[in-house]
Amino acid sequence: MSQLPDSLDAERTPLQLLSVVIPARNEEACIRSTVEHLDLELRLNSIPHEIVVVDDGSTDQTWEVLQRTRQAVPSLHPVQNLGLHGFGRAVITGLNHMSGDAVVIMMADESDDCRDVVRYWQVLNEGYDAAFGSRFMKGGGVIDYPKFKLLLNRIFNRIIQALFHIRLNDTTNAFKAYRRTAIDGCRPLIAPHFNLTVELPLKIIVRGYSWSVIPITWRNRRAGEAKLKLTEMGSRYLFICLYLWLEKYFSRGDYHKETVAQPAAAHNDAAAIEKVG
Repeated sequence: MSQLPDSLDAERTPLQLLSVVIPARNEEACIRSTVEHLDLELRLNSIPHEIVVVDDGSTDQTWEVLQRTRQAVPSLHPVQNLGLHGFGRAVITGLNHMSGDAVVIMMADESDDCRDVVRYWQVLNEGYDAAFGSRFMKGGGVIDYPKFKLLLNRIFNRIIQALFHIRLNDTTNAFKAYRRTAIDGCRPLIAPHFNLTVELPLKIIVRGYSWSVIPITWRNRRAGEAKLKLTEMGSRYLFICLYLWLEKYFSRGDYHKETVAQPAAAHNDAAAIEKVG
């Protein structure tokens, strides 16, 4: 653990409530266990929390399972996305309904480790605006990652690193944490699908919010079907990256977080590497 940069001392306001936003589409086989395991882990670590699961137009019994689970897990707050569907739209719906001053975006299929949610909460409470996880650094890892998908992942993340001159090597992973103030500073969110996983962290970086990186683990789903369609996402990822690349180099700082000193923004990458080094 590195020490918090001096420029963040004023932002060390203790957080009061963690919201975990989970988009879910046709996840009847795993959503209950995801919610129960997460709730247990957060209670064991005395973290005040709510779990906002967004049913994104499921055609199976996901909504009914959530209603039954709610009776056993009081922290669960199910929400239905009644508008246009898509991963990004479901996450935005959850962000619009959350009550916490911090949020973790998490997958519904138990691929993300609940223990990493606790670590994200701890990083945010150090004063950072965002906490990113990397599966591809010392201490992180993946289990049963499809080889072709892994290859495309590494290529695309390398491209993002080159475009934005950042050390973060797992930008595309949705499993990240943010203070509410940082989320508000990234609005409006425009990505309707899985490209939101790129829009949010890149906006955090481009707009000068503070962030740190921790190693995380990922396990391939054991039930249900993956929702990410690689053939559909290439142009959407590219659009978001170009949009934010233009903001970074041509917006003249119009969207930059005003309260962050320039040395602090430059410190982010170094702090992230020192933290896990």
